[in-house]
Amino acid sequence: MLPTHYKTASLAARYIRALVISTTLVSIATNSAIAKSSDTPIQFVKGAISSTTTGQLNPNEDERWYSFDAASQQYAVINIAPLAGTSETANVGILHMPNGMQDGTKGGIIYQGCLPSTGKYRLRIARNLMATEGKTAGYKVEVMILPKYASESLCKSL
Repeated sequence: MLPTHYKTASLAARYIRALVISTTLVSIATNSAIAKSSDTPIQFVKGAISSTTTGQLNPNEDERWYSFDAASQQYAVINIAPLAGTSETANVGILHMPNGMQDGTKGGIIYQGCLPSTGKYRLRIARNLMATEGKTAGYKVEVMILPKYASESLCKSL
């Protein structure tokens, strides 16, 4: 049988551990919510299937986030190209999907296919940290999303 002070110390350690874990989880959730609320929305003109966005990462910035809404089984193509007049290109694109999946690559077409779920998609544009001199990095992103009726045959064949 353990003395009472060992039981109390063990119980206190468990409470402290639980407090640290819950505080960490709240912090992660808060940071995630802040990041999502600061996304720049990608706007589509009524009737348009594509939208082009340009931007620059300042020398002290590594990434920028964008968002758009889309439906499951809509065919999408996302392309990143250099922006004229900037010495570097932010050429990394990662698409974060509502179902928790992500897909992307460096430069050119970073995503092409049928979107897996309905909801808010988040697009992270970043500089390639292995190939940067820390200068202003420009980019031009084109997001094309076909309407459901135009996506049907493409998504069935994939």
